[in-house]
Amino acid sequence: MTGKLTGKVAVVTGGSTGIGLATAQKFVAEGAYVFISGRRQNELDKAVKLIGTNVTAVQGDVAKLEDLDRLYDTVKREKGHLDIVVANAGIGELVPTADATPEHFDKTYNVNVRGLFFTVQKAINLLRNGGAIVLVASNAQYAGIPGFAVYSSTKAAVRSFARTWAAEFKDRGIRVNTLSPGPIDTPIFETIIPDPKAAAAAKQQFASQVPLGRIGRPEEMAKAILFLASDDSSYTTGTDLVADGGMSQI
Repeated sequence: MTGKLTGKVAVVTGGSTGIGLATAQKFVAEGAYVFISGRRQNELDKAVKLIGTNVTAVQGDVAKLEDLDRLYDTVKREKGHLDIVVANAGIGELVPTADATPEHFDKTYNVNVRGLFFTVQKAINLLRNGGAIVLVASNAQYAGIPGFAVYSSTKAAVRSFARTWAAEFKDRGIRVNTLSPGPIDTPIFETIIPDPKAAAAAKQQFASQVPLGRIGRPEEMAKAILFLASDDSSYTTGTDLVADGGMSQI
């Protein structure tokens, strides 16, 4: 049986955990060969073992341009081209505006905006005509969430990139779209809120704000990304697919 991505070559940044890992698994199941990147080698090793086949892990930080160069050098050496880029790597910290430091601001923008920009820029020469780029944003760009001023603004920038790149790359048939997840059950909760009890309480609080009554699962986001990366969305570019259980829509 032919998969939706049979013969395709994809890069998924932040591919060792959460949405990125679920996406890499889904892509391989649909016939793609996937390159995943992430900052922690041990998590990448676990991801490769879990995915099992048709995957290469390249350790690196999207905020470091030399790491991105190493990622794409590996893709070029092993496969020679790309069909899909999923720019998923991102970070977030819950910091009230009054307490935000320049270091917090720069760290968040370096990964979520600068890192994502160069993830795409450095992929362009490898990306084949008719390819697809999926940028992972967040429904936080639409909501005024206290403590998320910096994070939310980075995701609004991601949405803006999609519009511009959809126009820039249209003559090559390259489609560019964003996915804006709502609260998803991934390790980022523990990153943002280190205390386990507080993190669990935050999940419950978010769930109460979602019309569907729960937070999302990484596998659900992977299916949405598959849609945007495959020919199922062949007439879709420059758009934002919001997958947040109705949280920002109702």
